[in-house]
Amino acid sequence: MSIQDFLYNTKTGRILLRPLISRPVSVLLGAFLDSRLSAVLIPFFVKKQGIRLSDYRLKGIKSFNDFFCRRLKKGLRTVSRDINELIAPCDGLLSVYSINALTVLSVKQSSFSIDRLLKDPSLSAGFEGGYALVFRLCVDNYHRYIYFDSGKQHKTRRIKGVYHTVRPVALEKYPVFIENSREYTVIDTEAFGRAVQMEVGALLVGRIVNLKRAPAYVKRGEEKGYFEFGGSTVMILLPEGAAELRPDILKTLNTNTELPVLMGETVGRACRHD
Repeated sequence: MSIQDFLYNTKTGRILLRPLISRPVSVLLGAFLDSRLSAVLIPFFVKKQGIRLSDYRLKGIKSFNDFFCRRLKKGLRTVSRDINELIAPCDGLLSVYSINALTVLSVKQSSFSIDRLLKDPSLSAGFEGGYALVFRLCVDNYHRYIYFDSGKQHKTRRIKGVYHTVRPVALEKYPVFIENSREYTVIDTEAFGRAVQMEVGALLVGRIVNLKRAPAYVKRGEEKGYFEFGGSTVMILLPEGAAELRPDILKTLNTNTELPVLMGETVGRACRHD
């Protein structure tokens, strides 16, 4: 039985879960993972996750969080020069959903309205009929993410919450994307109109670190930020008619199917320009 199965599917586990998903516990763990003492965990993590160290720039790493936020060597991820292509902002498992008045996401018996996700009715109304792209990062994924398009970055809003895991076992019992701490940025993009790029923290994630604050002009492929330790999720919300998804991805619409993608990979194409 995995740790996640124990915590979410047993009585004892659920008792232990409540303090574990609190912010103070995540903050304390984050402080340890920032310390030099945590470096002892790195070799075990590398072996368990099968991480290929030759892919990364490792100079200057002094703590586990330094390693978890490690940077890839140049040339291992590419972004198409075609500005009309919709790109993945991160490595992860992609699932896609239609946005409508009743349900934005339906994942393992949990559903999330756009209003509850954003807590901004006027903003959420602009995505009716559009797409929600959900990129779930696993602990062995590269945990830095980029802007999916160029444009003017407006407000960035942080919504406090608890830190559930984003694994399917948690999605079966809790509306995870509603309860988790999250931060989203509103961007008037050049190819897709007004969009939202959101980062969602997960169990034992101390921080979502975004590098730019509004107002600012951002560039497609520019690093937006990174997650500290844990599984995490990046979401993109697009308005109706803004994009045409790649055919193999479109076939998975609203099915909860997850497809592996890499940061910078083309997942669709722009349909219009504003």
